[in-house]
Amino acid sequence: MPKVLIIDDSAVMRKMIQRIIQQSGFLIDEFVEAGDGKEGLEKAASSNIDLILCDWNMPNMTGIDFVKALRGSGLKSNIPVVMITTESSETRIEEAKNSGANGYLTKPFTPDQLKTKLGNYLLVK
Repeated sequence: MPKVLIIDDSAVMRKMIQRIIQQSGFLIDEFVEAGDGKEGLEKAASSNIDLILCDWNMPNMTGIDFVKALRGSGLKSNIPVVMITTESSETRIEEAKNSGANGYLTKPFTPDQLKTKLGNYLLVK
């Protein structure tokens, strides 16, 4: 079963995303958490991660810098990354996609929006 890495500087948001994923009926083996992009890179490198959900605005290393570093590393660069962020301008969405993000979801989001966005990457019970 899949292992999901959630990268967000808000512990509350990380828990909220986990809860919504679980309530949506996705089959998840484990959630791994990181508080910024640097920690996210370490967790992605040291675990068998199947999907990464990443915020944009974080201290130490932003989400977009995380995606660029992950894609540029060659190591585990094929892991799908979905940005979940308040950045909603078309310019930002294009920047994320051009940097290697596979998907994009703006906060606040509904459980249905999250289920639709993650349905390409996770299986439902």
